[in-house]
Amino acid sequence: MSKIQASSPAHGHDETDLAILRALTEDARLTNKALATRLGLAESTCAYRVRSLRDRGVITGTSVHLDHAALGRPIQAVIKVRLGSHNEEHVTSLYASLAAAPGVIQAFHVAGEDDFHLHVAVESAEALRDLVLRHVTVHPVVRQTETQLVFELRRGSDVLPHG
Repeated sequence: MSKIQASSPAHGHDETDLAILRALTEDARLTNKALATRLGLAESTCAYRVRSLRDRGVITGTSVHLDHAALGRPIQAVIKVRLGSHNEEHVTSLYASLAAAPGVIQAFHVAGEDDFHLHVAVESAEALRDLVLRHVTVHPVVRQTETQLVFELRRGSDVLPHG
């Protein structure tokens, strides 16, 4: 009998699914054997469950977390971008351009006073200035930017309920 007991479904995911997701969120490099051992599941059951989570689009990939400072980009910032007009074509085109700019870790299209938030990592204060001037404010639709330095970044607890 496995250590993980099925519970009432939460959005179609039982406690075994949630335990698999928690374990893979902590370490996406776990082998199927290590994951199955950790959760007390048969390896075939574990492999089936992970494949099912992928097939249902719950797991959409794996990622690598980079140490930006170790890569020569110790300065992180959030650049807030406000637009002067909101033509769908301009917004779509600008979003693609902002996301592709060098140093952009994530680009968010947001509601509220701002239209976009860019999380960036750069080499220096000058590189941050150049990123804003060469890749953000060059777009005629951009009305205003505001740059905030990131002093420290911590990963959140994510959305999975704690088991």
